[in-house]
Amino acid sequence: MGRREVLTGKAKFGIFGGGKEVPQLAMAKAFKKGDWRSGYYRDQTFMMAIGEYDPEHFFASLYAHPDIKADSFSAGRQMNGHFATHSINDDGSWKILKDQYNVSSDISPTAGQMPRLLGLAEASKKFRNIEGLDKEGILSSGGNEVAWGTIGNASTSEGPFFETINAAGVLKVPMVISIWDDEYGISVHSKYQTTKESISEILSGFQRDGKGSGYEIFVVNGWNYTQLVDVYTKASAIARDEHVPVIIHVKELTQPQGHSTSGSHERYKNAERLSWEKEHDCIAKMREWVLNFELEDLDGQILKFVESEAELIALEKEAKVRVRNAKNKSWNEFLKPMLSERKELLNLLEKAARKSENEIFIEKLKRELESLDEPIRKNILTIGRKSLIYLRNEEFKEKELLQNWLKDYMELQQPKYSAHLYSELENRASNVKEIEATYDEEAEDVDARMVLRNNFDTLLEKNKKILIFGEDSGKIGDVNQGLEGLQEKHGEERVYDTGIREVTIIGQGLGMAMRGLRPIAEIQYLDYIFYATQVLTDDLATLRYRTFGKQKAPLIIRTRGHRLEGIWHSGSQMGSLINLLRGIYILVPRNMTKAAGFYNTLMKSDEPAIVIENLNGYRLKEMMPTNLGKFTTPIGVVETVKEGSDITLVSYGATLKLVEEASKDLSQVGIDAEIIDVQSLLPFDLEEEVLASVQKTNRLVIIDEDIPGGASAYLLDEIINKQGAYNFLDSKPTTITAKAHRPAYGTDGDYFSKPSVNDIFEGVYRVMQETDPMKYKSLYF
Repeated sequence: MGRREVLTGKAKFGIFGGGKEVPQLAMAKAFKKGDWRSGYYRDQTFMMAIGEYDPEHFFASLYAHPDIKADSFSAGRQMNGHFATHSINDDGSWKILKDQYNVSSDISPTAGQMPRLLGLAEASKKFRNIEGLDKEGILSSGGNEVAWGTIGNASTSEGPFFETINAAGVLKVPMVISIWDDEYGISVHSKYQTTKESISEILSGFQRDGKGSGYEIFVVNGWNYTQLVDVYTKASAIARDEHVPVIIHVKELTQPQGHSTSGSHERYKNAERLSWEKEHDCIAKMREWVLNFELEDLDGQILKFVESEAELIALEKEAKVRVRNAKNKSWNEFLKPMLSERKELLNLLEKAARKSENEIFIEKLKRELESLDEPIRKNILTIGRKSLIYLRNEEFKEKELLQNWLKDYMELQQPKYSAHLYSELENRASNVKEIEATYDEEAEDVDARMVLRNNFDTLLEKNKKILIFGEDSGKIGDVNQGLEGLQEKHGEERVYDTGIREVTIIGQGLGMAMRGLRPIAEIQYLDYIFYATQVLTDDLATLRYRTFGKQKAPLIIRTRGHRLEGIWHSGSQMGSLINLLRGIYILVPRNMTKAAGFYNTLMKSDEPAIVIENLNGYRLKEMMPTNLGKFTTPIGVVETVKEGSDITLVSYGATLKLVEEASKDLSQVGIDAEIIDVQSLLPFDLEEEVLASVQKTNRLVIIDEDIPGGASAYLLDEIINKQGAYNFLDSKPTTITAKAHRPAYGTDGDYFSKPSVNDIFEGVYRVMQETDPMKYKSLYF
C-alpha cells in the first residue's frame, strides 16, 4: 500500500523494510527499556514491535505530514523509514531515558549511523565506571544499557563501519550490530562489495578467544525465528553483562520490493534467485513455521499457534483492513488543513477579482486552484503569489487583505519546514550574557595554554559529566599541553586518549552527548576535521532540526587552526565549514582567554559547537583570570578591539593580530582604522555592531586567511545584504584573503600564500586612495 501511494503521486518517495521482518522481531524481544538503537531505514518492523510505530504513523511520515504529533520522528522533514524517539521535554530537559525505548534519529547516508552507535555504547561504559555520573537517576541504570546497531551488508564496505568496529573492540563497549544480508547493495551483488562475499568471515579475526578483548560473532539465517530469538537473547546478555561488543550476521534475507519505490529487483536478479527468494522470504518461512508448530506438554496436550491456515488468512485480511483504514485516516488528516487554507485563499481571490481590472486572469488562477482535489501548500502559495502580479498596479482594500493573508500564511507555514536548526529555548547559547574575566593586582602573565588548562580543570571539578578525549589528549595533555596533568588528576575515564580515527572520535562525542553527558571531543588540528565532515554535516548539524527539536547532542569539538605548516596544516578553511555545518556554532577566538570563555558559555547551554583555538597563541603571554570557569565569551557578538573613524576592518583568529600591526602603519599615514573581532562565525554579529561601525566610517574591508570566496564572502553577505550596510558605503567593500591555492610550506610560503601585514596595509590604503588620491598617492607605478 505504501508503494502504491508513491506511484499514484500522494507520496514523493518510499523506502520499506520488506524481507527483514523476522530478525527484527527477535531483536525487539531482546531490546529493553533504556537501550538505544542506531540503525537505518529498513527497521520498520522493529519499531512496530517495540510499540513506537503504527500504520497511521507509517502513512503520515510517507506523506511528509509537517506535524510532530502525526509524524513524531521528524514532522515530515525526513523520508519515511527514518526513525526516532523523543529524548527531551518541551523545556529542553532530559526525559527519563532509562525508562523508555530510545531510538537515535536515523540518517540516510550509508554507514552514517555507525560512529554515533559507538558513542551511545560508550556512554554505558561511562555510567558504569564513573561513580555519581547520573545523580538525577534518569539517564542510565548503572550502565546496563545496550546500544543496538543495524546496517545493510553492502554498507559494511564503508569506512565508518570498519572504523567503528575497530574502535568498539578497543573500547570494549556494550554494542550489538546486526548486519542484514540480502546479498545485494541496491543492484550490486555482494561479490563486488565484500571480500569472500561474507562480512562475518572477514571480521572473524575480531572474534574473542579467551585470551584478550574482541567481539562475539554470530551467524544466523534471517528466516529461522527460533534460532534468531536464541542468538539475540545471548547477544543481549553478553553485551549487557560483560560489556563485550557483538556482531550478528543475519544471512539469507530478501528484499522483495527492491531498494525503494524508484526501482524493482526483477531488473537485476535472475530467475533462479527470484524463485529462491519467493520460497525463503522470512514472512513465508515464518508463516510455514506457525502453521507447522506443535508442542506436547507434560499432560500430553498438543499445543499449536493456529488450528488451520484459515486462521492465518483471517489475520491477513484483518491486517489489510487495519492498514487501509490507517491510510485513509492519515491522508485525510494530512489534507484537512490545506483544504481549509485553500478555501480561505479562494474567498480572498474572489473578492479581489471583482475589484480588479484583471478579473479574468485572477478568475483563471482561482479556477486552477479549485480544480485541485488534493492541494498542497506549494499549490496554494504559487497561485496566491501569482495573483499579486496582476494586482500590482491597483490599490483597494481587498488587495490589501489578500497581501496580508499571504504574508501571514508564509510566516505561519515557514517554521514547519525551517524551525529548530538551532535551539529556540531560553537557555540557548546565544542568550548567555558576557561575564568578563577578572584579575587581581598580582595577576601574572603566563603561557596562554595555562589559562585554558586551569579553566578546563575548573570545569571538570564542577561537572562530572564533562569528558575530554582525542588524539594525545590524555597522557601528555594534548600536543600543546592545554590539558597538562588533567588525566592524572581527574582519571583516565574522563580525560583520555583515542586512536587516530577522527570519524569515530566525533561519533563517540555525538553518541555520549545524546545520552546526557557533556563530551569535549578533540580534533588535533582543524585540517583533520575533514575526515569527520560526514558525521558533522549529516548527523550532528541536522539532529535538532531533523527531529523537530526532540533530540539534542550538546557536543563540543575542540580543535586548533590558523597557523601555517604547509598544505595540510594551514587550518583556515572556514568557508567549507560554515557552509556545511549550519546547526553547529563555529567559534574563532583570538586568544586563549576568549576560547576558555566560549567553553564556559557552551556549558551553560546544550548546543553543539566547534571551538577553533589559535595555534599561534599557546605560548604567548596572557594574564591568569581569578574567575575561572565563570567568565563567558558571548556567542554571536563581535568585539571592537580598536576604535577608529576612517574605515572598518573586520577579521578574526590569528589574522587579527596582523590587522592590529597593520593599523599602526596605517595610522602613520593618517588612516584611523576601526578593528572588529568577529569572534563567532556561526552565528555572526547578532547585535549588528558591524553595521553601526560602517555607518560611522562608510568603508569596509574584511580580512581572513581563508581562500577567496570563503568565509570572507560569507561575512560580506552578512554585512552587506543581511545587515544592509550597502546603504552606508562610500567605497566598494573589499576582501583581503589568502591565495586560491593551499599554502606553501615555510616562512616564505606563508608570506606568499596568506595575507601579510604588507598586504593588509596596501589593501586598506587602496580603498582610502580612491576617496582622496591626492592625499593617499599610489605606492606603485
